[in-house]
Amino acid sequence: MAACEELLTHAFPNIDEEVSTYVKGLLEDCCDDFATADDLFDAVGVMLLQADGEKTEDDIMEICQKLHSLLASDSGVSVNGQHRVLDAPVQIGSISSGLSEMSEEDSSIWLKKKDMGSKVDQKKLVKAEAIRQKKLDKRSENPVKPADTILETASASQQINRKDAKLDASGTNRSYDIRIENFDIAFGERVLMTGASIHLIAGRRYGFVGRNGLGKTTLLKMISSNQLMIPSHISVLHVEQEVVGDDTLALQSVLECDERREGLLREERQLNAQLNTPGSGTDKDVSARLSEIYRELEEIEADKAPARAAVILAGLGFSSEGQSRPTREFSGGWRMRLALARALFTEPDLLLLDEPTNMLDMKAIIWLENYLQNWPKTIFVVSHDRLFLDAVATDILHIHSQRIDCYRGNYEVFHKTREERLKNQQREYEAQKQYRDHIQVFIDRFRYNANRASQVQSKLKLLDKLPPLVPVAKETEVVLKFPECEKLSPPILQLDELTFYYCKDQPIFNKICINANMDSRICIVGDNGAGKTTLLKILLGDLEPVKGIRHGHRNLKIGYFSQHHVDQLEMNVTSVELLAARFPGKNSEYYRNQLGSYGVSGELATRPVSSLSGGQKSRVAFAVLSLSSPNFLILDEPTNHLDMETIEALGEALKKFKGGVILVSHDERLIRKVCKELWVVKDKNVVSLENGIDEYKELVNAELQAQV
Repeated sequence: MAACEELLTHAFPNIDEEVSTYVKGLLEDCCDDFATADDLFDAVGVMLLQADGEKTEDDIMEICQKLHSLLASDSGVSVNGQHRVLDAPVQIGSISSGLSEMSEEDSSIWLKKKDMGSKVDQKKLVKAEAIRQKKLDKRSENPVKPADTILETASASQQINRKDAKLDASGTNRSYDIRIENFDIAFGERVLMTGASIHLIAGRRYGFVGRNGLGKTTLLKMISSNQLMIPSHISVLHVEQEVVGDDTLALQSVLECDERREGLLREERQLNAQLNTPGSGTDKDVSARLSEIYRELEEIEADKAPARAAVILAGLGFSSEGQSRPTREFSGGWRMRLALARALFTEPDLLLLDEPTNMLDMKAIIWLENYLQNWPKTIFVVSHDRLFLDAVATDILHIHSQRIDCYRGNYEVFHKTREERLKNQQREYEAQKQYRDHIQVFIDRFRYNANRASQVQSKLKLLDKLPPLVPVAKETEVVLKFPECEKLSPPILQLDELTFYYCKDQPIFNKICINANMDSRICIVGDNGAGKTTLLKILLGDLEPVKGIRHGHRNLKIGYFSQHHVDQLEMNVTSVELLAARFPGKNSEYYRNQLGSYGVSGELATRPVSSLSGGQKSRVAFAVLSLSSPNFLILDEPTNHLDMETIEALGEALKKFKGGVILVSHDERLIRKVCKELWVVKDKNVVSLENGIDEYKELVNAELQAQV
């Protein structure tokens, strides 16, 4: 190391002392890290070059090579102070036999035997192991419950009224009105609502509307999970998850919701079994308790419960045979209907419904409208079906600009009131702006006039005192557009004498004859299970007819929108990445423009699909569909999860589309707007109605009246 220091002093006589100390320390501490002279140059070359401005990089490189050779010579093997070069490999095993004969001074470190005895305190080790085992046992007794996804990503804060909190704590609050004031809700880093308030009066039915992605579903989940506080004596039920499939019969699954009735019946069976047991004798206490149970069952009208449950199930589309089937035999959609039936049967103080019409056919929707009109408790429902809200809602809550406004009346009244309010706000804004402009003109004209200085100052003060000029916040207009397509000459798509069945004993269609052209606008309606989805699959060519012919034009290109479109989207990628994977070869700007034409613009296009709302996912699915450039559209429940503005835009886009359209929908407003023809799937046949939706509604109402 001394040779290296001497070389540095000689090569750099005027080097700064701090730099010299640093370089020498680096050479001493890290000499083994410099495999080549280049490594040494990378470490200290720039510093040495700056220390002596007269030397070039080649000079510094030459010095580094000399330093490296000196370091290499210093790092040789040393034994007893002598440098020794090994001419041949040394066999350690051959000299190990003489280990015992060598003195401690002469022995090599490579031949010394290491003491393998443990230096750990065995008592402490045993104690630590006992503590660790105790923790493991405790953890196994209390397994960690999986966290709810919504609670992980959404959060809420609320300013609680002290008076209401005291009343609730004392148990003296008997009011069934619900007031949630000044609350904030955020979804991750995105603020959904701030300073919002809602007041739900007992017995009224509230429709909750607004654009997709503003937090309607999140608010319902916050209320049902008690993250937003409501009085503890108010029972809340949120129809969110489908019924678990097991061997429980559908009717019994609904009856089990009444826990008080089920508990009394269970106790009654136990006491009767106790009385009927031979040798038990008569027990006065048991008989007295049985009399009390019968009195309580009579009070809650337990004998009428099965009939009431059956009426609800029948209204939601369950036949007498279906009510006696185990829940495991039903599909997910029918289990959701069971969940709705259980909620209607339970009659909670606050019923939370999120898009209840999505899972129902038109017949069930009409029944539900009539049933909820006589609902005695409070309802809070998210829906984008205008006619459903017109029939059910007594009040409308509208979410926009991170706040919630309340309107009295159904959706039609809300729409007119809001339009009038926006017009008044616009007139007020324009008048205030005109007044400001008038004052500003005076100020600008006489700003430098000494005679008018006092008047200008007065006008400036007046301008400062005026309220801030805020333009009317208008929601962006939704515009959807399907791609242009070439005209095809008929026949386009037709079924001739077609028969289809999965099981020969249960035919689904028998000799049906239907056809569609490029100007067709057809809506398919019918009860759930009648075969609407099967008919679509036959039209698509996914199912082959058992008899008859399906004919499609050779240039026919069908775009299919499934009601389960969300299951067909990749959730862990962004919308732009999804389109790029399915339709490669374009730049990101092309995909963003395509998504933007369906309302998925800005940061929405770069967010994971899983973080989008149901309506936003539907828009992504429409963008995917349009990129395939179809000339015929088959849409299965396209309005599910879409907000009202998007449904209106979808109707306009379908009217302007140059190709043919066949859709399955229960949205009466969309059907009236788009469709020219109505196909009813019923009794193994497909019938076209001349008077369209009006004739079909008359038939449905007649069937409902017959059931009553």
